[in-house]
Amino acid sequence: MRMDELLKGAFQRLSSVSDTAQLDAQLLLAHVLGVSTSYFYTWPEKEVSAIDVERFYTLLVRRELGEPVAYLLGQQSFWSLDLEVAPCTLIPRADTERLVEVALTVLPKNKVARILDLGTGTGAIALSLAVELPQSTVVGVDLIEEAVALAKRNAIRNRLDNATFLQSSWFDALDACEPFNLIVSNPPYIDPDDEHLSQGDVRFEPKSALVADNHGMADIEHIINIASNFMAPDAYLMFEHGYDQASYVQACLIEAGFVAVESFQDLGGNDRVTIGQYSVKK
Repeated sequence: MRMDELLKGAFQRLSSVSDTAQLDAQLLLAHVLGVSTSYFYTWPEKEVSAIDVERFYTLLVRRELGEPVAYLLGQQSFWSLDLEVAPCTLIPRADTERLVEVALTVLPKNKVARILDLGTGTGAIALSLAVELPQSTVVGVDLIEEAVALAKRNAIRNRLDNATFLQSSWFDALDACEPFNLIVSNPPYIDPDDEHLSQGDVRFEPKSALVADNHGMADIEHIINIASNFMAPDAYLMFEHGYDQASYVQACLIEAGFVAVESFQDLGGNDRVTIGQYSVKK
């Protein structure tokens, strides 16, 4: 079958289940053939072998059932990185890049800092900061052993040696005698009863990385209550959170004694990142 005919049929099949049906089809076929998507515009009449057609249709059926393209490909781009992804953790999303951007506004590139990423998953945030702050040391922790192994592979994949990854339930495996200048986290923040958990890509992502008690706020509250024990003077704590949670996160930070509390919007104009600075009481 010709590539253009194969892609046309795939687009028709995916158009009812994906807003990016054409791109999805191209990415899946490019993955099967080991080419870039630009290849399809150069050689649209190229014949695809029966074996590759079968492999493509296998992926197509999985995508029709809603499985995320990133899981089907086993990779996802984030910041300037090429990351391996797997169902043991969340797929890095563009909105999370906002957390990286905000972090870079509080830590100059020439600063030698210690940075902690709580709930690191693929290592996306930790490794992005390691790229941009090469003189700093970045530590990423995750409760899931498979996620820690995945983050370590991503560090090797992107040739980064200033980031290390540990298995830990938040701060449990860390030494308070080695404080951090910046703590970042994209923790679970979705209400367990949120209807969106049964829709779209998140159906295939681990609920443990998405859901938190107390209307999605339990893990953020836990981190805020403990974080100061692991922070250097004037260090920053920052979170990604839900679009409607900024005011509550701000209130929790202020109650815990943080200053310079502020929220930042994502590309869609929603409050997405909230930060606070640790102030040592004199």
